[in-house]
Amino acid sequence: MTNPALLSPEEARQLIREEKWRNPTSGMANGYIQANLAVLPKEYAFDFLLFCHRNPQACPIIDVVEPGEHAPKIAAPNANVKTDIPKYRIYKHGKFVEERADVIDVWDENMAGFLIGCSFTFEQALLDNGIPIRHQEEGCNVPMYITNIQCEKAGIFEGPMVVSMRPMSERDAIRAVQVTSRFPSVHGAPVHIGNPETIGIKDINQPNFGDAVTIKKGEIPVFWACGVTPQAVAMHVKPEIMITHSPGHMFITDLKNEQFSII
Repeated sequence: MTNPALLSPEEARQLIREEKWRNPTSGMANGYIQANLAVLPKEYAFDFLLFCHRNPQACPIIDVVEPGEHAPKIAAPNANVKTDIPKYRIYKHGKFVEERADVIDVWDENMAGFLIGCSFTFEQALLDNGIPIRHQEEGCNVPMYITNIQCEKAGIFEGPMVVSMRPMSERDAIRAVQVTSRFPSVHGAPVHIGNPETIGIKDINQPNFGDAVTIKKGEIPVFWACGVTPQAVAMHVKPEIMITHSPGHMFITDLKNEQFSII
């Protein structure tokens, strides 16, 4: 198979739609924005949009899929968000009940979808600056943790922020702050560097989502706000149904990374 990094977004989505790619999408179709997904009944749409507006670092909105539609008109007008993610999760009344390859028969015309910026977007910029990405090196999913950082409440939506973690040297951590600050629409700069217990993480080797990665001697953990936050919020708020991506398994858009960077 062609190197996943060299695929176009359309080629990557086609592989996913045909269920030929069921893995995390980090490093796939390099140079293009990847997005988290949250789908809710339309009566919750305004509250959720307001929640994202009040918590832009954790939930930066890339596009919205209107009720009755299947494609994000700005992010990827020829895509089908109901089939073009490797794995989806379904939550009912706050409980994770199922993981599946598509949600055609679950996502009905009364539901709205939200594409939320993903930290996978700035990973290429980190690599371009000589900063290694451990979960890519180890061929696994990025580790993600539920923290004690509370999001700003909006309507029924409230709950803790989820963060993703990448270990690196202190020198690389300083550079990573500079690099990722250029991408405020896809989580931006880290929310925490160093001691995980400060933000409520008791065991760095036991992530709530994703996989544990090696932290080498002399390295420190660096934490970014994560688009899995809506899943933690769903578990807290317990709407009757919520569809999300499976952590690490993103929607690949047609939008280029440079469109979301600032000088």
